[in-house]
Amino acid sequence: MSKREKETDQLITHILKGIDDVKGQDIEILDLRDIENTVCDYFVICNGTSNTQVKAIVNSVQKAVSKSLHEKPWHVEGSENAEWVLMDFVHVVVHVFQKHIREFYDIEGLWGDAKSVKIETTI
Repeated sequence: MSKREKETDQLITHILKGIDDVKGQDIEILDLRDIENTVCDYFVICNGTSNTQVKAIVNSVQKAVSKSLHEKPWHVEGSENAEWVLMDFVHVVVHVFQKHIREFYDIEGLWGDAKSVKIETTI
């Protein structure tokens, strides 16, 4: 395993912890590495039940990653209305949705060629 793969695995672990800490739901990881011309290696997708919870998930992920790895997302988009917040950690992009928005955009369907792993949560 390369240094970058180890760092990416650690990053995903802390992202998942941040999501789980505030009860993010329906967590799924899409592995995009075998797909040509993708902007990153992984998508981590989850949803919250309200814009308040979406914001809480985003804050929790940022805190977990910052505290453990001393990293910040390169870019965060969508925080204003918190229906779909995208957090770009370069090799890993986190999508935090409200459930109805996630169903509407169906990222998992759009990226149907990606390997997908559903994450069990502590709920």
